[in-house]
Amino acid sequence: MDNSKVGAVMAVPRHVAIIMDGNNRWARKRLLPGVAGHKAGVDAVRAVIEVCADSGVEVLTLFAFSSENWQRPADEVGALMELFLSALRREARKLDENRISLRIIGDRSRFHPELQAAMREAEAATAGAPGEQRFILQIAANYGGQWDIAQAAQRLAREVQGGHLQPEDITPRLLQGCLATGELPLPDLCIRTGGEHRVSNFLLWQMAYSELYFSDLLWPDFKHDAMRAALADFAKRQRRFGKTSEQVEAEARA
Repeated sequence: MDNSKVGAVMAVPRHVAIIMDGNNRWARKRLLPGVAGHKAGVDAVRAVIEVCADSGVEVLTLFAFSSENWQRPADEVGALMELFLSALRREARKLDENRISLRIIGDRSRFHPELQAAMREAEAATAGAPGEQRFILQIAANYGGQWDIAQAAQRLAREVQGGHLQPEDITPRLLQGCLATGELPLPDLCIRTGGEHRVSNFLLWQMAYSELYFSDLLWPDFKHDAMRAALADFAKRQRRFGKTSEQVEAEARA
């Protein structure tokens, strides 16, 4: 697909969120250990970042490790933590050189202090200059949508307890600003690879009006063409947000 034509005619999502599913199955099909699939998935991450940045997407959020993933075999979890740590140390400079800011969302308290420090260092190294417009790569690690809503509610409850806020002052907009994603645009498009058709506790509040796109490709196989196909599919959809098709078409003509 010609990217120059896509940019002229396609509606581009500001924020894309991806559930990267299928690494283990990809490895098993090749008689490899599960961590081999996660390592292979890094190439897919690079491909998706490249396509999104070139297409005008502003934010890409990747579901790297859910709060439920701690239940996986200990050796796999340990290997994932080592892979995460090495990737943070290896990729931070490259991200900064390409004007990509890294953000990590989720409950960091369960991670080893060394990994927590590497997260902070990578975020600081890729922050850019104040006011600089950068592509935002957001990694969800030890993240769950229910946890996110609960921690936002706790923040607001402390404000009420401290006398800084009245219960009736709490609005959906105020709670949304307390979520881990803060004031970033809400996800316009959520992609899940691996053939599963569920959101698995990912960005539950934020995805209330996201377009959902499911791919049968296992994550390591989801590369440039697959990402372009997902963006092209998004561009064909009519987003009504409760309005009628006629209203949306009239607004587009205005």
